[in-house]
Amino acid sequence: MEKKHWFKTYIYIWVGQFISLISSSAVNFAIIIWLSLEFKSAEVLGYAAIAALLPQAIIGPFAGVYIDRWNRKKVMIFADAFIATCTILMTIALRDGQVQLNLMYLLMASRSLGSAFHQPAMQAIAPLIVPEDQLLRVSGINQILHSISSIAGPALGTLAIAYLPINQVLFLDVLGAAVAITSLLFISIPSIKIETKASLIQVWRDLKLGFLAIHQNTGLNRMFMYSILATVGIMPVAIMFPLLTINHFGGDKFEMSVIEVIWGVGMLVGGSALSAFKIPFRKVIMINSMHILLGLTFVFSGVLPPTFFIVFVVLTAIGGAAMSIYNAAFMTIIQEEIAPEMLGRVFSLYFSFAIIPSLIGLLFAGHIADNIGVANAFIIAGMLCIVLGVISFMTHSLMRIGLKEIK
Repeated sequence: MEKKHWFKTYIYIWVGQFISLISSSAVNFAIIIWLSLEFKSAEVLGYAAIAALLPQAIIGPFAGVYIDRWNRKKVMIFADAFIATCTILMTIALRDGQVQLNLMYLLMASRSLGSAFHQPAMQAIAPLIVPEDQLLRVSGINQILHSISSIAGPALGTLAIAYLPINQVLFLDVLGAAVAITSLLFISIPSIKIETKASLIQVWRDLKLGFLAIHQNTGLNRMFMYSILATVGIMPVAIMFPLLTINHFGGDKFEMSVIEVIWGVGMLVGGSALSAFKIPFRKVIMINSMHILLGLTFVFSGVLPPTFFIVFVVLTAIGGAAMSIYNAAFMTIIQEEIAPEMLGRVFSLYFSFAIIPSLIGLLFAGHIADNIGVANAFIIAGMLCIVLGVISFMTHSLMRIGLKEIK
C-alpha cells in the first residue's frame, strides 16, 4: 500500500477529528455539569455512563467484523452522521427544559451504537496509511489532539452552559460531526478486500479469528487482561472527578472546569513528548510505568485534605500525562502486533472487554460514593493500578513484547 503521502492524508483526518473532538468534549462536559448540578448524584452519572457505554460494549465485537470488511472511511462518515442525528433528537427532547432521564439514557445509548463503529474504524486506519516506524509518533499526535480538546472543550462547555440552555449547547456536537464528515470526503483510505460473504456463520468465524489473534499472542493477552482489570477500577472513579471537586474540595463550576482543563494540559504534555522526541524506552515499559504513576496520582488525590485543591490540580495534570502516554503506547503495540486486516475486530473486542466489566463498577458508583466515600474510592482504584503495574513488570511474556524491535 502506498504510504509516501501519508502525512498529507492524515492532515485532513486530524483537522476534522480535532474540530469534532473539541465540540464533543464541550458538549460532554456541559452534560456532566448539567447532570452534576441538576441531580448531585453519582448514581445518575453512573447510569448515564452505562447508557453511553453498554450498547457499544455489546455490539462492538460484531461491529469490528464488519469494519474489517467495509470501507473504513465510509464507516466513519456514517457513524458520525448517526451520532449527530441522535444528538439532534436529544436537543428536541430537552427543548421544553424538562428532564426525562429515561429518554436521555435511551438517546445516549443510541449514540453509543455509532461510537461502536467509529472508534475502532478510526484506530484501524492508521496502519493502512502510516509507515510502521511512524505509528508511535502518530499516536502521540492523536493524544495531543485529544488533550487540546480536553483543554478547550471544558472551557467552551462551561461558557456555553453558562449562557445557553442544555438543548442548544448540544448543537455544538452536530456542527463538529459535520466538519469531521466533510474532511473525510477529501481523502482516500485504502480498503482491504475480503472475498468471503458476511454470513452469520462467517461473521462468527471472523470474530473467533479476532479473539484468537489476541489469545495466541501471550504477551498481548496479558497486556489486555491487566488493562481491562485497571479499567474496572478506574471507570467508576473517572466519573467521580466532578463529585470529588464539589463535595471534597468545595468547588463549583469554575473548579470543575479547571480540573478538566488541567487533565487536558497533562495529556498535551504527554502526547507532545511522544511526537517530538524519540523515546528511548520500550513501549511496554512505558505502559507499565504509567499504570503505576496514574495509580499514585489517584491515591494521593484521595488522601489530600480539602484545603489542598492546588495539589489536586497538579496531581490531575500528572495523571493526564500518564494516561496520554499509556494510551499512545498501548494502541501502537496493538497496531504493530496485529495484522491490518484484523485490527477492526481486535480493537472492537478490546473496547468491549474493557467496558463490560467496568459497567459493574459504574452500576454501583452511587453506592460506592455513599458507602465508602469518593476520596476512598480514589485510593482503592489507585492501589489497584499500582499493583497491576508492578505485576506487569513481573510478567515475562508481557515484557518480551517489542524485543524484536531492538534486536
